[in-house]
Amino acid sequence: MEGLRIVEHPVLARAVTVLRAAETTREEFRVALEEASWTLAYEALRDIPVEEVEVETPLERTTGARLARPVMVVAILRAGLGMVNGFLRHVPDAAIAHIGMRRNEETLQPEGYYESLPAGVAESAVFVVDPMLATGGSAIAALRRLRAAGAEDLRLVCLVAAPEGVRAVREAEPEVPILAAALDRQLDERGYIRPGLGDAGDRIFGTE
Repeated sequence: MEGLRIVEHPVLARAVTVLRAAETTREEFRVALEEASWTLAYEALRDIPVEEVEVETPLERTTGARLARPVMVVAILRAGLGMVNGFLRHVPDAAIAHIGMRRNEETLQPEGYYESLPAGVAESAVFVVDPMLATGGSAIAALRRLRAAGAEDLRLVCLVAAPEGVRAVREAEPEVPILAAALDRQLDERGYIRPGLGDAGDRIFGTE
């Protein structure tokens, strides 16, 4: 699908398989989620601009590289929290933002309940993370809020996406690239991704 990049990697495919399995324990789910998030973060950070910097080795002076702009990871609560450590393993000094969104199970529309945005949104490469891109409602609401806060460089990173959600985000925010581990078949009548992996937040936090 246009605007969507599926990351293909054997380690990521294995992790997603563990995440899908109903018999996966809470501990195994958390470990697999961090592993998958680490791989997705590695790919999502691939095109971040760098700048040259001089360093002194034990033997001589040479040039290296550092990120040219700050990185901010925006977790869509609550499931997005499970993807943050994957990014921090690559960029330990990244700023962390939180946007709380819950889905109204009757209308399937997002309802905001919390927000914490650090300073520097406008200057940062901003990665919005959420394991599931289902209807796209929460992602769109979060992206629009970040636009209003001044964000210009936005990317959306998720584990599993539904075609309906991808289309909705592309229509609302056509300039925002979407990175995912898998594109699933469809949404069901309850707005759940099929085959999906269930409710990621419930499986992370034990609230099934």
